[in-house]
Amino acid sequence: MPEFTRATINHKLAVVIPSYKVKKHILSVISSIGPEVDKIYVIDDHCPEKSGLYVEEHCNDPRVSTLFHNINQGVGGAVITGYQAAIKDDIDIVIKIDGDGQMDPTLIMDFVRPIIDGEADYTKGNRFFNLEKIKVMPKIRLFGNAVLSLITKLSSGYWNLFDPTNGFTAVHTSVIKNLPLNKLSKRYFFETDMLFRLNILRAVVIDIPMDAKYGDEVSNLKISKILKEFTIKHICNFSKRIFYNYYLRDMSLASIELPVGLFFILFGAIFGIYKWSDSLNYGLASTPGTVMLSALPVMLGLQLVLAFLAYDINSVPDKVYHRLRNIHRQRH
Repeated sequence: MPEFTRATINHKLAVVIPSYKVKKHILSVISSIGPEVDKIYVIDDHCPEKSGLYVEEHCNDPRVSTLFHNINQGVGGAVITGYQAAIKDDIDIVIKIDGDGQMDPTLIMDFVRPIIDGEADYTKGNRFFNLEKIKVMPKIRLFGNAVLSLITKLSSGYWNLFDPTNGFTAVHTSVIKNLPLNKLSKRYFFETDMLFRLNILRAVVIDIPMDAKYGDEVSNLKISKILKEFTIKHICNFSKRIFYNYYLRDMSLASIELPVGLFFILFGAIFGIYKWSDSLNYGLASTPGTVMLSALPVMLGLQLVLAFLAYDINSVPDKVYHRLRNIHRQRH
């Protein structure tokens, strides 16, 4: 593994660390960040432990800038504050890691290199590459991530990604500048909402393998509190993505397959339930023609919806956004 220094990287790098109840780990996280990074933004998200002041008092790293929120905004709000600070400082690539010690800062260049090489606009961690290492992950969290990954594929359009709530990320600032930061979810839905916004921008996102790591940190995420919120937001993002990509921005055969398929499924289901109810009420068996009139639209509808999904899966963004923008600037 080559050693990266400022002399070997022609990009300014910054790390954003949201800080909320991570006083115990924050200094060790900062000390593990290598010399390839130019700036480190510690965002004290109205932390009850006053972790921002703790960093200012005990950290001598000249790269560190501490920013404070007067009210708690959530992890997304903290990251957005870091993004805005990085843009002001003319940073090229921003890496986000947590302050609880779950993420290994020595992996930063693994996340940055695909962006530097023009292979991606945004990179994120995936703890599911090494099947042996994920055994340390709590079983309930493992199951939850698997289900959430499937739902996020559908709502975000990034069918090539897994582990959507992984907070170890890197992004090119030219992409950040073109995201509606004021519309991004500021709490636990932030990473997932970010993927939706990136898809609307048609940015290329790839997974970076990393190991699951769990110590004595305590998660502030309560599944029971965010289940309803996540469900509603996923439905909203899916609806917006389909409208933007298949009707507003462009139209294709898939734009017809989805509504027609859903209509046939709905018609067949309603007709079948209606006839089944009649059969129960009057004690009459449904004729083969009646059964087929219910079953055929459902089967045809399913085929059309599956055809749409196949098209959607093959439509994952593959042209690097920040690279295209640089080419456009050079031409003009």
